[in-house]
Amino acid sequence: MHRAKPLPNLLVQRYHGWKATTFAENKSWYRRLAEEGQRPKTMLISCCDSRVHVTSLFGADQGEFFIHRNIANLVPPYEPDGNQHGTSAAVEYAVNALKVAHVVVMGHSSCGGVAGCHAMCSGQAPELEEKSSFVGRWMDILRPGYERIKDIEGEPAQRAALEREAVLVSLENLMTFPFVRDRVEAGELSVHGLWHDIANGALEQYLATEKAFSPI
Repeated sequence: MHRAKPLPNLLVQRYHGWKATTFAENKSWYRRLAEEGQRPKTMLISCCDSRVHVTSLFGADQGEFFIHRNIANLVPPYEPDGNQHGTSAAVEYAVNALKVAHVVVMGHSSCGGVAGCHAMCSGQAPELEEKSSFVGRWMDILRPGYERIKDIEGEPAQRAALEREAVLVSLENLMTFPFVRDRVEAGELSVHGLWHDIANGALEQYLATEKAFSPI
């Protein structure tokens, strides 16, 4: 039996404010979105972190991005095992049904999920090693990235590098999906990696030719 309660008054007031202003001023646009369906050109995979606001970052309106958020913006490897895979389902829908032209993975600074992965892999968070830890098992996806940065001097530098590894591991795993790989090789889809610094608003993109992140 659920125990759902009414929304807090603050959220109710914000909704009414949006309905009376933004929605009222753009009724035809919202009606068009509802009737014609979504046709985004880009899928954006980002972190659940409340400080990461991808639509604001790119000045996007409703209908422009197909957005999937999870802990530490990770994409798992292709595993058609019959189990439930939310991120993989989102990728499949974006690529096969919506026919997006771009898939963007965006990491960010001060990522709590990445910090948890670093603590777990370095032996500082045994609770995340428990099978009952959803966060720990999800962050297992990033273990290969930790192996690549564990010899960097200094924990802050390691965590910063691991945030970027979360993007790279996800890009690598994306290419294990046959339908992603096929469309990339056919020139119908491109994949991109970004890292966003929350404190100063900086944005970096991964350049495969240079094997490094570069400021935009």
